[in-house]
Amino acid sequence: MSFINIISAVGNNKGIAPLFVRDCCIEIPVKLGLTYNQNLKDSRQMANNAIRERGIDEYGTSAIWMGGPIVLGKFCDWAIKKCGYNAGVNMSLFKERKDQGIKYNIEKFKEKAPEVVKDLEKALANKSKYQNLQAGKFALTTAIPIALMGFILPKLNFKLTEKIKEKQVRKEQLRKQNGEISFKGVVSTMANMSNVNKMAVTDGGLTIGRVWTGRNRYEQMELGFKNGMMMFLNFVFPIYLAKGLDKLSMKLFNTNVNLDPKLMNDKEFINSIKEKSIEMPKTKEEVIEFLDKNPNSRFSKLCEEYCGVKYLKNRVRDPREFVDTNKIIEFKKEITKFSSEAFKNNDINKYAKKAVKIKTANIAANIGISSFLLAVALPELIFFLRKKVTGSDAEPGLKS
Repeated sequence: MSFINIISAVGNNKGIAPLFVRDCCIEIPVKLGLTYNQNLKDSRQMANNAIRERGIDEYGTSAIWMGGPIVLGKFCDWAIKKCGYNAGVNMSLFKERKDQGIKYNIEKFKEKAPEVVKDLEKALANKSKYQNLQAGKFALTTAIPIALMGFILPKLNFKLTEKIKEKQVRKEQLRKQNGEISFKGVVSTMANMSNVNKMAVTDGGLTIGRVWTGRNRYEQMELGFKNGMMMFLNFVFPIYLAKGLDKLSMKLFNTNVNLDPKLMNDKEFINSIKEKSIEMPKTKEEVIEFLDKNPNSRFSKLCEEYCGVKYLKNRVRDPREFVDTNKIIEFKKEITKFSSEAFKNNDINKYAKKAVKIKTANIAANIGISSFLLAVALPELIFFLRKKVTGSDAEPGLKS
């Protein structure tokens, strides 16, 4: 993967790449270090117990959080296929619109894509069963990760801590008898990736589960506050921060950086701006017709890459997929804005290169600021509140 593709992925706050970078590569390692140092103020044994328990909790949760929904989703798609349906039929198509819908698409594509239309007809003929299968898929891909992260993992983690503490007590008794002491800390780590669309839902379930399984009310209070703030800093704050940084860039550098850096770095796209050769639909109502009549146009291919539009191999639009026309019109507006700003400069290539550099800096700043708040500011705030509320530096759940 090229550098610009990596930047593009990390800058997509609706994808999982920035979550993975913040969570597994920055936030968790820093938080483990802070946890160890904070609990070391109580004792080295407390610090070892805390970092082991936190390591299993953080990386174990990340593995389930990022890996669970996608693995379970693939299993559900396989099960739905075994029931005779194609899980790719988008549920939004059951609501008929002027330009798309399951009945509308069947009629429109029955000659262009007859095999695909069979999937639509089967789903329509058994609407209730298909909807139940899709509802079951959603429930399964969220409920199991929630149960694993929120209830099972913490219980197993606590049991492990209890057993290790029992061993530590026995060693302490032997130490008193023999005058010897020995401590060892173990950190278990796991990391994986998954579907971001279900991660926010499972995060909410995780918070409920963690509060429910807290070993005392102080641990429950701390876990509720921590997980609530983490949800905000992971899913809400980076989106608004990105918009703020992009607006600031326009004011400071007079450069429009709202588009994906991968697109602004695309020479073919920049040349099409120079030549004013990008044909686009004028209104929201024209989007579907434009995509169907011009499947090989530059704009249709851009929508395929950046707006989730899907085409079959013969370049017929996949009738099983729902088209977000609002997203496409917003995309069109951003292309128009970028083109307009670029033409105000004498050198469009130079303007585009400048935009890519600024956007890259904005993405790095977003990741840095979000990671700092998650990995440093939030834990330090929790430590401060813990000391104020409990009068101790140690993890509330580890205190006898």
